[in-house]
Order: sequence, then structure tokens, then C-alpha cells
Amino acid sequence: MVQVESFEAKYPWITVEPSEYEWDPATFSAQVAGGTLPTLFQVPFTDIQGLIAGGQVADITDLVAELPYADAFNPNILAVTQDDAGRLYGLVTAAYGIGLHYNRALFEQAGLDPDSPPQTWEEVREAAAAIASETGVAGYAQMSQANTGGWQLTSLSYNFGGRLEDGTGDTVTSTVDNPGTRAALEFLQAMRWEDDSLGDNFLYDWGTINQAFAAGQVGMYTSGSDVYNSLVTENDIDPESYGLSVLPLSGGDAGVLAGGTVVAVKSTATPGEVDAAVKWLDHFYLAKLVDEAAAVADAQALAESGAPVGTPALPIFGEEQLAQSDAWVADYVNVPLDQMSFFKENILSQALVPEPSAHTQEMYAILDSVIQAVMTDENADIATLLQDAQSQVNALIEQS
Repeated sequence: MVQVESFEAKYPWITVEPSEYEWDPATFSAQVAGGTLPTLFQVPFTDIQGLIAGGQVADITDLVAELPYADAFNPNILAVTQDDAGRLYGLVTAAYGIGLHYNRALFEQAGLDPDSPPQTWEEVREAAAAIASETGVAGYAQMSQANTGGWQLTSLSYNFGGRLEDGTGDTVTSTVDNPGTRAALEFLQAMRWEDDSLGDNFLYDWGTINQAFAAGQVGMYTSGSDVYNSLVTENDIDPESYGLSVLPLSGGDAGVLAGGTVVAVKSTATPGEVDAAVKWLDHFYLAKLVDEAAAVADAQALAESGAPVGTPALPIFGEEQLAQSDAWVADYVNVPLDQMSFFKENILSQALVPEPSAHTQEMYAILDSVIQAVMTDENADIATLLQDAQSQVNALIEQS
């Protein structure tokens, strides 16, 4: 691996030992409890505060302060990995906003203009119905298991002006049962039972919905704006069929769920390992965002391997720095950027809302069952489902 070789040439006293690791909500807690995590590991935004509170990640504040770009981080991004005292326990290496992913070929088959993606949720519903009617595949699909149903229901609730918790720290309460979440579920319920535009698979997770979308079995779905990278590397998507737009917002308090990846160091690492881990964080993840030579080298290596270069991302340092890093790698961009322009040109003008912070993954698991009920039971009582879900989440908060 070129990155390992260049790192060890720069720091000859450090040896990189690669390990197979992929964050999985079903196994992560067991890895933490069993002490089997690698020294440096990735987690989503939702998990880092729990790890900080549990003393399971190392304090890297002083080492990060020595990096040449330490003062350039977007403070909102930096706050994701800070404790109440402002100490730092990881770094955000990628940030995304949820977007609307759509199949341009299916749009054309349904008589829709792929260069004019839906601008409202009613237009999404109309497009989904047209795709289902004209092509026989799901016009729109919804994740519903492995915590992804709750994740995407949270996203849709934000789009309708809802918030799923209130307060911070010790004063958090669940507000799962709110008008925005009810509106989101009623929207899905109408597409499922009135329009019959959601297909016949109601047990998608992140991986399986990506696979179905890349295979042309889904017209539209919502997911992180960076998912195109996986669609290419894991699902062999046809780039010409891909489109990405921002999500419609409905209501005065509507916003877009923002998430991302944090890289942290396990708390049992030795001081030498922590120091080496931060150096790797700089070398592998962040230098390419602030240094032209590193950016070009990384983009060139990715392009030569056939990996995507240029997929839209949210700024870790700031809008100007993101524009600068985009310009550095412009010659190596190999993604259909014009087909992603609706997202790239509009996402930063939308209100970005972080994921809920208290018992997030457990809440998502509870909401999976709500989504599944609405998808499989025509008579599902949304009000009762949300009241029950809110009680369950509040019980978890009270126990912590």
C-alpha cells in the first residue's frame, strides 16, 4: 500500500499493522467490551459521545494542537468529538448530508426529466408513482432494518420539521412523537398503500438498498451524499444512470440530517501508539484536505485504482478550504459531477441538523420496527406506534 510505504518512510520508527475492521452496529458494542478494537478505528458521529463518556477513547487534544492546520477546523465539526471541557477524543475525517439518489435511466423510462429532479415531497411521490407504473420497479425505497430504518426516518422527520430529542447532556428527552415524524410516516404510508410505488421489499438495510439501486431495481432513495463511492466500488453502478439532488424541505424548522465518520484511538493504547495514530490520522485522512501535494497524490492514486474522485462532501475545515481542495484535484475527478450538481450547489444553503445524541443507535433500532409496521400493515396506527417508541427511548435515557 503506497500510503503505508510513504508513512513509514516519513516515520521510520513506526510500523503500521493493518487490520480488518468495519463498523457494524450489531457487533461494535461487543468489540468495545471485549477489547478487540484496533488501535485506530472508525465510528459514525452517533457513537463517539458515548465512547467519550465511557472512557473508551483516548484524549488526543495536545497532539492535534501540534498539527499545522489545528486552528482551521470548522468548530461545529470539531464539537462532534469534544467533551464538555473542550477536550478532543477523535477527528472527523468525512462529513455528509443526506441526499436524494435517483436513477436517471428510470426517470427517462417513466417520462420524467432526469435533469429536473423533484423539488418537493409531493413531486417525489408523483415521480415514484410514475416510475412504478411505467417500469414495474420500486419508484422509491425505504431502509427499514439494522438501525438504518430509524436513521432514515430521523432524516425524513427533519425534512418535515421534526426533531427526535430535546435538550442536551443530562436533560435530554425523547421527542420521537412529533408532527414532523408523523408527517414523514404518513407520507411513506400513502406511497405504500395508496400509490403502491415502494415495490415489494420492505426489509432493506444500507448494503442491500445500495445493491438494488445499482441494479436498477429502485428509482429513488435517501442516504448519505457520499454513498456513490460505495455504489461504484462495491456495486458496479453505471455512472450514466446516477443522479443526486438535495432533499426537499417542508416547514419552517425543516433541515437536513448531517452525519459522518470519526476516527478515534482506543483508550488502552500506549502513549507511543496514540502519537503514531494521530500521525497516521494526519497522513492518511486529513493532509489531503489542506495540502495540495497530498491532495493530488491521493487523487491520482485513487483514480489509477478506479476509485471515485470528486464525490460531493461537506467541509471539515470550511467552505473556502473545500473549494480549494476541490480545485486541486479537478484534473482527476472521475465521477459524473454534472449529475450531482443539484446537491453540490445547494446543500450548504440548507440547514444542517446533527443526529440525536442520546442512545442514538438504540433509538434507530426501535424506529426500525415502526417503519416495518407502516410498510407491512395497512392499518398501522402511526400515533400509537410513535407514542410507544417514545416511551421506549425515554426509558433508555432514564436508565443511563
